[in-house]
Amino acid sequence: MNNLWGIDLGGTKVEGAVLKSASEPEVLFRDRLPTEGDKGYDHILGQIKKVVDKMEATMGYKASKIGIATPGTLDPGLGLMKNSNSTSLNGKPLKKDLEKLLGAELFMANDANCFALAEANMGAAKDLYPNAKVVFGVIMGTGVGGGVVVDGKVINGLQGIGGEWGHNFLDASGGACYCGKSGCVEKVLAGPALEKFYESVSGQKRSLKEVYANYKAGTDPHAKQTMERLTQYFGLALSVVINILDPDVIVIGGGVGNIDIIYSDGRESLKKYIFNNRLDTPVIKPKLGDSAGVFGAAFLVN
Repeated sequence: MNNLWGIDLGGTKVEGAVLKSASEPEVLFRDRLPTEGDKGYDHILGQIKKVVDKMEATMGYKASKIGIATPGTLDPGLGLMKNSNSTSLNGKPLKKDLEKLLGAELFMANDANCFALAEANMGAAKDLYPNAKVVFGVIMGTGVGGGVVVDGKVINGLQGIGGEWGHNFLDASGGACYCGKSGCVEKVLAGPALEKFYESVSGQKRSLKEVYANYKAGTDPHAKQTMERLTQYFGLALSVVINILDPDVIVIGGGVGNIDIIYSDGRESLKKYIFNNRLDTPVIKPKLGDSAGVFGAAFLVN
């Protein structure tokens, strides 16, 4: 069978999907169960097994290879999970345990890598720039992550941290990060970081959606300051990626990516910081929404 099987292991749900093939990615199966991560590691494994059982029952056969998108990363050297906000996974041999449980070979990558892989192979990058060889995918939401795809394949890297854009230094004003450093991209550009900044300058709590609405209304100088911070540092942070990778296209996902001025004012900021006399790099919105994780996981087995 040339079908592609994928699992997206998220904080709230475990989702499974089967695509017809890499060249014809029609969705043949898609379903989900709650992760129920508070019940512990073994329970999470059991929920994944239940989803795979449903996939097998629907498809009528057992897959020999399954891709899985995970929060955090599998350490290639140790075979253990790390950097996961689903903390019960950290330090666990997830790949080994699941291969034993499911009786299949697993291909794993973190959720940001799978987002990039899906958008490169069947999403916005594929539709708009079908000849793109290097795609950089960004998730800017509660956290900030990134993924690199070259010739349709994800670049996990020697230590499994390929594309970890969110944990590079950006500006000291971001403050301490859970990763142990200070001023990370995530601490400046993630949704909670922007909300925290707005509160610090205005003395009021507002959701990022409210802050952006106030900015567009033109009645809130603190909202204007917050949005200017977003676009200024967006360009500075992303310029490093362009200077190193020079990707053919950049896809921006996550809730912060819905703020339209990223694609105008943010792009102008980016133009100032790259090591070139112009900016040709397309910076685009995604197509697949929350489907990207599970579809990208499926493409891991291609």
